[in-house]
Amino acid sequence: MPVKVIMTWDIASERDQEYFEFIIGEFVPGVQKLGLQPAEAWATLYGSYPQIQVGLLAPDAPQARSILASADWALLQDRLFGYVKNYSHKVVAVRAGFQF
Repeated sequence: MPVKVIMTWDIASERDQEYFEFIIGEFVPGVQKLGLQPAEAWATLYGSYPQIQVGLLAPDAPQARSILASADWALLQDRLFGYVKNYSHKVVAVRAGFQF
């Protein structure tokens, strides 16, 4: 059954430009290379919610967990941590509509 890796975070102060360059130039190609398919990205404009939410699709939960446990994911995630704070992720079953 397909699953979604839902990740949330806030962009670190004064790192916006570098963050967006990293996301477009390294993060998206990196997750695709690992076997995750970017499905959605949301930005919170108002309220006390995470600033960014990203959804990545995987064919099933074991494959998603295997990717998230890999050394290549750890390297990509460590690079992401240089630009964000308050990071979290979870693996959930895919369903229609917005998922949080």
